Amino acid sequence: QVQLVESGGGLVQAGGSLRLSCAASRRSAMGWFRPAPGKEREFVAAINSGGGSTAYADSVKGRFTISREAKTTMYLQMNSLKAEDTAVYYCAAAAFALGVPSSPKSYTYWGQGIQVTVSS
Repeated sequence: QVQLVESGGGLVQAGGSLRLSCAASRRSAMGWFRPAPGKEREFVAAINSGGGSTAYADSVKGRFTISREAKTTMYLQMNSLKAEDTAVYYCAAAAFALGVPSSPKSYTYWGQGIQVTVSS
């Protein structure tokens, strides 16, 4: 079992920045997802267990940066935020997957979600 605790969401104006954190009880590949029309969970970004490989959705590439430290804490630095980034962001852990999976089906454990609201 992997416990995930998210923090750092909130309200910010368009063009601003926020940093999300996710503390895990065990090291694994981790990712961030958010709901999207027609999808249960839309891939945002992922990082492998060692922190050396990352992947991003095209919609956030160049604006968001995923990182990790202390092996079990993951961050999502979100810059140049847009109104369309408004969503509940979910942290996820892929206990049995290698690399940087982008499919929600590869993730076994999920956080409760944290709200990010970008005002225009």
